[in-house]
Amino acid sequence: MEVSWEQSVTDSINTVYLLFSAYLVFVMQLGFAMLCAGSVRAKNALNIMLTNVVDAVVGSISYYLFGFAFAFGDGSNSNPFIGTNFFALFNIPNTSYDYSFFLYQWAFAIAVAGITSGSIAERTQFTSYLIFSFFLTGFVYPIVAHWVWSSSGWLSPSSSDLLFGSGAIDFAGSGVVHLVGGIAGLWGSFIEGPRVGRFDAFGKPIQMRGHNATLVVLGTFLLWFGWFGFNPGSFDKILVAYPNTSQGNWTAVGRTAVTTTLAGSTAGLVTLFGRRLLVGHWDALDVCNGLLGGFVAITSGCSVVEPWAAIVCGFVAAWVLIGLNILALKLKFDDPLEATQLHGGCGAWGLIFTGLFAKEEFVIQAYDSGESGVVRPFGLFMGGGWGLIGAQAIEVLVIVGWVSLTMGPLFYGLHKLGILRISPEEEIAGLDISRHGGYAYAHQEEDQPRFYADYIRVQN
Repeated sequence: MEVSWEQSVTDSINTVYLLFSAYLVFVMQLGFAMLCAGSVRAKNALNIMLTNVVDAVVGSISYYLFGFAFAFGDGSNSNPFIGTNFFALFNIPNTSYDYSFFLYQWAFAIAVAGITSGSIAERTQFTSYLIFSFFLTGFVYPIVAHWVWSSSGWLSPSSSDLLFGSGAIDFAGSGVVHLVGGIAGLWGSFIEGPRVGRFDAFGKPIQMRGHNATLVVLGTFLLWFGWFGFNPGSFDKILVAYPNTSQGNWTAVGRTAVTTTLAGSTAGLVTLFGRRLLVGHWDALDVCNGLLGGFVAITSGCSVVEPWAAIVCGFVAAWVLIGLNILALKLKFDDPLEATQLHGGCGAWGLIFTGLFAKEEFVIQAYDSGESGVVRPFGLFMGGGWGLIGAQAIEVLVIVGWVSLTMGPLFYGLHKLGILRISPEEEIAGLDISRHGGYAYAHQEEDQPRFYADYIRVQN
C-alpha cells in the first residue's frame, strides 16, 4: 500500500526527532566520563576513562546480540517476562521497530553500566569490568526493560493485562535504568569493600576527594544537556496530535523538559544549602550530585506531573541523597561517586513520587495519545486511588530483587575467582601506573614512578 506524502513527512520528522534524542543520550556517556574522571584521584583517572569507553563498546555488542531481543522481542510467542525475537536485529526493521528505535534504546542500555562502574571505581580489575558490563547490558537490564517498556511486559502501562488496572509508570527509567544501575553498584561495592584508607583504624571516614572539580562540573552540565534527550525523547514521536485540542506530543515534550529542569534545579539548591548547614561550607561537588539526584528522580514521572510537582520531587530527592550519604558513612560503605545512593535511592524515590503526583490528563496523553473517554489510575495525592502507587511499589521491589539475584552472585563469583579487586599494593600505587602503563597526566610527583617499567622495578 502506497504511503501518502503527508505520512512520509510525519514519519521522517518523528525519526529525526528520535535519532536526535539518541544522540543527546549518547552525549551523556561523555558526561559520565568527565564526572567519573573528576571524582576519582589523579592516579586512577586513566583507568576510569577507559572503563567508560569499555562500557560503551562492550555494551554495544552485547545489546545488539542479545539485549534488544530480550527487551523488545515481541511476537507470536511473546511472554510477560522476556523477549524472544530480534536477536542480532534479525527482522529489523519491521512494523513495530526500526533502526532509530534500536539506537535510542542502545544509548539507554550503555548508560546503566556507566552507573555501576562509578560504584566500584579505583579498586577493580579491568577484566571484571568487561564481564559485568556485558552481562548487565545484555541480560539483566533488558529483562527489566521488557517488564516495563514492552507492550507485553507484566509491569507495562501499555499491556493488555494491566497490573492493578494501571501498570507501572516509569516513563524514562528512574527504575529501569537508574535503580538497576544503582543496585548493581551496591552489590559490587559491598562485595569489594571500601578503598584502602577510606576508613581509619577506628572506623572513622577519611575524605578522598576527587582530583578535578572542573571535570565534575563539566560532566554535570553534559549530563543535564543529555537528559533533554533522555526524558523528552522517550515520547519516541513528536508529531502526534491529541483529539479535540490544539495540543499534541509537542506540547508534552516541552512540559517534560520543564519538569526535568525544575526537579534538578530544586535538588541542586536544596543540596547547596543543606550541605552548608551540615558541613559549614559551600560545596560545588555536592551540588552537582544533588542536581543529578533531582534528574534521576523526575525521570519516572517527567511526562505525567505538573511543573510544581517537579519542585516537590527535587526537594525530597536532595534529602534522600543527603540522608543516604550519611547512612553510607555510618555503615562504612564506600561508593566513590555516590552512584548507589544517587541512582538507587533517588531512582526509588522517583518511582514512588510518580505514584503520588501523576496527573490523569497527562497519563492519558503519554500512554493513550490523549484519547477521549479513557480512564486510567493516576497519582494517589491527585485523587487517583491506590492502583498506580501499588504498581510503582511493586516495580521498586522486583527491580531490587532481580538485580540482587543476578548481579550479587556475579560479583561474588568474580571475587572468589580472584579477578574482582586489585591488590592493596596496586591500589596504593594507582591503577594507571600498575595496570595501564602510565599516568593520565604528564606531570607527576617526583617520588612516584612515571612509567610502567619504573613501577615494575619498584615492585621488584
